[in-house]
Amino acid sequence: MPDEVFGAEYRFLPREQILSFEEIIRLSRLYSELGVRKIRLTGGEPLLRRGVAQLIEGISRIKGVEDLALTTNGYLLHEKAVELRAAGLQRLTISLDTLNPVLFRQLAGKHLDLEHVLRGIETAGRAGFTPIKLNTVVQKGINDQELVELARFARSNGFIIRFIEFMDVGTLNEWRLEKVMPISEIVQTVTAVFPANPVAKHYRGEVANRYRYLDGKGEFGVISSVSQPFCGACTRVRLTADGQLYTCLFGETGHDIRAFLRDGSTDEQLLQRLSSIWRKRTERYSEDRAGAGPSGKKVEMYRIGG
Repeated sequence: MPDEVFGAEYRFLPREQILSFEEIIRLSRLYSELGVRKIRLTGGEPLLRRGVAQLIEGISRIKGVEDLALTTNGYLLHEKAVELRAAGLQRLTISLDTLNPVLFRQLAGKHLDLEHVLRGIETAGRAGFTPIKLNTVVQKGINDQELVELARFARSNGFIIRFIEFMDVGTLNEWRLEKVMPISEIVQTVTAVFPANPVAKHYRGEVANRYRYLDGKGEFGVISSVSQPFCGACTRVRLTADGQLYTCLFGETGHDIRAFLRDGSTDEQLLQRLSSIWRKRTERYSEDRAGAGPSGKKVEMYRIGG
């Protein structure tokens, strides 16, 4: 979301178009009745949402929700980590694409400071978040020379780092196939310095392929939506801040759930609607990309998260 477009004068969504915490908690409860056990808050940047700890507390009390996580750029963690933990947040994932302060400003924003993020990560660890996961999107010619350094940083601090192939999420990130470093090259680069063996996935639908270091100092993961699509095992549905449901990270159009929440629909009617959307999903974008090629405009990353 570049400054030249989304600057200080930019008018974002009016509050009445954004789902209330009560509406999000209601949907979370209904999804738990349908079998959902994991909920992740993402963004945009979720810590910019005023009172987000209240939302976390509400979701954490839902029977059936076993895993409540949050993905953040880490910039507000130093101020909020303790509050988030106390509210019931169980896990944290922090986006960290580089340890180079100059490159960090280029990738994350010219007003942002890498040291502030690293301080927030340290604070989160002291608050009891463990293990902390780091997400690194790898771009050839941008940060691919830092893989070993990033892995070393994660290993030395007890973090789990996941290297993610550069994906064509949305239309604004100037994605090109030649900028993608396949996971085979990522794994080869990291294990040449830190030998590791592949380990089994924790559950069906887990997106990361995991590797455990032979010296016992933790593990790293790789996510391969481009070179090795995993559409067939996808178990994720995404809800935007304005109440649109997407059954694919690369979806073109969502399903308007906000209208159902506000038209007096009963829980049973909403359950039927949510079930119907999931049963009828047909998107296989990552697999189609490798074939004839997808078409159409995709939802932007700042609306749908990771």
